This record gives sequence, C-alpha cells and structure tokens, in this order.
Amino acid sequence: MEATGPAVSLDRVIKRYERNGRAFNAVDGVDLAIQPGGVFGLLGPNGAGKTTSMEMIAGLRVPTSGTVRVMGLDPTAYRAQLRQVLAIQPQHAALFEQQTVAELLRVWASFYPDAEDPDHLIAELGLTESRNVRTAKLSGGQRQRVLVATALISRPRVLVLDEPSTGLDPGARQELWTVIRARSGAGSAVLLSTHSMEEATALCDQVAIMHRGRVVASGAPADLIRKHAAERRLAFTVMHGTDLTVLRSHAEVSGLTENHDNGSVRVDLTTSDTDALLGLVTSRLSGRDIQIRDAGLEGVFLRLTGASFEAADEIPGKA
Repeated sequence: MEATGPAVSLDRVIKRYERNGRAFNAVDGVDLAIQPGGVFGLLGPNGAGKTTSMEMIAGLRVPTSGTVRVMGLDPTAYRAQLRQVLAIQPQHAALFEQQTVAELLRVWASFYPDAEDPDHLIAELGLTESRNVRTAKLSGGQRQRVLVATALISRPRVLVLDEPSTGLDPGARQELWTVIRARSGAGSAVLLSTHSMEEATALCDQVAIMHRGRVVASGAPADLIRKHAAERRLAFTVMHGTDLTVLRSHAEVSGLTENHDNGSVRVDLTTSDTDALLGLVTSRLSGRDIQIRDAGLEGVFLRLTGASFEAADEIPGKA
C-alpha cells in the first residue's frame, strides 16, 4: 500500500484510559498531518500526550477513537507492512547488554534487506570510541545514540524519535541534529518529541504544541511565534514577599509566572515594551539577575495555555 497524501496522519484521535476508577483522555481529539521530507516536532511537557501519540503511530497502542495512518497503512492492522516503512527510537528500551555497540548494530542490520552500514552509523553518531564497548557499560548519552542508530539502520521512510536528545551534551546534540536533517533531506518523514524549545526552533520545519492531550497550536515555529508571541520575555529575581501587583496590573504585561526558591522569587513575564518595565523592575522592585530574550515557542505555550512550561511539567503521571 502506498500513501498518496501525508506520510503520517491523525484524524480526531482519542486515547482514553482509566486510573483509580476515573476515565481521562491522554490524547484528546488530535489532528496531525506530517509530510515526507521534513522534520515535525511534538512539543510539550510530561503528560501532554506526546509519547502516547507516537506509540499509536507506531502501532503500539490502539486509539480509542479516530483514525491513524502511516504511509496509508493502519498501524495496528498492518504491523508487518508498517515495519518495512517505519522505525521508532523509544525513550527507554532494553538492549543486548553483553554485545558491543558494533555487534549490536550488525545484528540489527541483519534484520533488514537494505540496511545502513553499521560502521557508517557509528561514525555519523559519534560512537567510534564506543564501538567495542558493551552496551551495559555505556553512558546515558551513548546509550541514547545507540537507540537512535537502531532506528536509523533500516533506512525508514518514517522515523519516529521520542526525546532523542535526552542525556546528550551540546556537541553530541548538534551531531544528532545533523543526522536528523540529513534523513529528512533524503525524503524521510521525521517525527520527534521534545521538551526543548531550542531544539524545536532549530530543527523542526513544523511543530505541534501539545498540552493535556490536545494540540493547542501547530505550524512553522517562526509563524507561531509571530502570531502568538511577538513579545519579549523579561526574567528577574526578587526577594520573597515582594509585592508584584504593579506588574500584574501593568498594561504592557501579558503574562507573569513566579517560581519560589530559598527565600527568593524568579519572575518571568512577557511584554511588548521591555524598556517601560526595566526601570520599574530595578527601582521599585529591586530586581536582580535580569534577563531579556525573545518569547519564542515557550511564549506561544504560555500565551495559549496560561501556564509556563515548567508549571505544566508538574502534571502527575506521564502520557
């Protein structure tokens, strides 16, 4: 079967669970269309529904309602055909602990008729010094890169990566981004989930921002920022007990969050006029450790949900 439209599509997809006798939707009416030859990011905190959505795309979970298609295939009805076109790197997976990296990838390559060269992947993912190390001895970042390699080795037309940058240092993360861009440039559809606003902005052609099971915004990162968060972010620290009423009622403040820690409060707000607020923050509130930056995708999230990413990440459980 061949897809004539998007590489991946979700149409009004719901995934419902019961916990402690109460039903809830981990994924709540999600619509997505992911095209070949691009990088699509699912962006959201823990509990947003990213992993559950990806597991349904990979055929690991069955939707409660709605339709999921991958290259025209129903992922749960056509599991054998799906394995020929899709590969997934999960957040956590068991590896053959006594095999070396090179041995593991050679075994993995033997499962596919047109596999990538394991040695090429080892070099591409910065694993050369680890090629003869048993997987049980790998660091968290090295293990993460091996998991990505096991997904890449089948030359998938749809590549699903769940938090692929977890545990990577900045250099390794840049190497991974280069690898991902190369796969999308060769025509594969790449779907990745991430907590990182920086990663989504730098790597993704399109993103869907998820919150409590729903897509609250989707589109190109630059377009979403222009539409929902053209303002700038002003962050600073004040003493505990400082009255912030003057900021909450200020006409140029569109969103404000507080994080309390050891007798001080870190204030993060969005504004269209940082110049008007700087004097207020420094003189009346005795603000310190002041930072000004573009609102970015985090500003989009704050504007559409009313919560910072950090606050939303405190949702119990994970979906």
